[in-house]
Formats: sequence, structure tokens, C-alpha cells
Amino acid sequence: MATATQRLQRYLEDELEDCRPEDVDQRLDELDTLEAVLSTDRIEGDLDVLTALANETRYKLVRLLVAADGELCVCELNAMIDASESAISHALSDLTDAELITCRKDGRWRKYRASNGAIAILTLLDGVFANE
Repeated sequence: MATATQRLQRYLEDELEDCRPEDVDQRLDELDTLEAVLSTDRIEGDLDVLTALANETRYKLVRLLVAADGELCVCELNAMIDASESAISHALSDLTDAELITCRKDGRWRKYRASNGAIAILTLLDGVFANE
């Protein structure tokens, strides 16, 4: 940590031209507030979501559910995705675990819907890559 503090001090000296020990301490305090984004729970949750989307079948399912803007029955999803029923079932389970979709049972049918998080992620992706 001492080396990191020394590097920070050199950086602040370059930026501020006159760096005091209080400046380094203040910046370290400011950086400590950022550390919350690195919590183990936060990182694991983010990685769960990204891992769930990093498979073609799962990604297509999320895309379909976001585009549907409502619920789709598992039988409808099976008709639209070129994968085995087992693969789709497993993918839906993974997406549910990652909280990208929700599932509810309606009689003998299971109906799926994209979560607000999934909608936000795909909206962001669509906006970022729309001009490329």
C-alpha cells in the first residue's frame, strides 16, 4: 500500500503542483468511498448476470422476452429457439437464477417475462451499438 500511496502522491503533485500530505489523505478518503463497487456480493452478482448473457441460447431468450414486452409461454419460446427442450429449460433456469427473467406457473404452463434489469441492459446495448 505504501507504494500505491507514493504513486498517488506523485500523481497529485503533477496535478496540483503543490501536494500536501492532507491532499493525499483527502484523495485516499475519496477513493475509499468508491470501494463499495468492488464488494464481493456486487462483483459476484454482476458476473452472474454477465455469465448468464454470455451464451447464445440464453441471450436469444432474453432478447425475445424483452421484445415481447410481456409474458411468453415456454412452448412459445421452444417454437422460436433452435435448441432442445432440455437446453431451453436449463437456459431459462439460469436466467431466472440471474434475475434476468421471472417465471410464473399458470395452470400447467410456465410463463416467462424479462426483468427490469434485463430490459435496462438490452436497452443500453441497443443504444450504445445502434450507430455502429
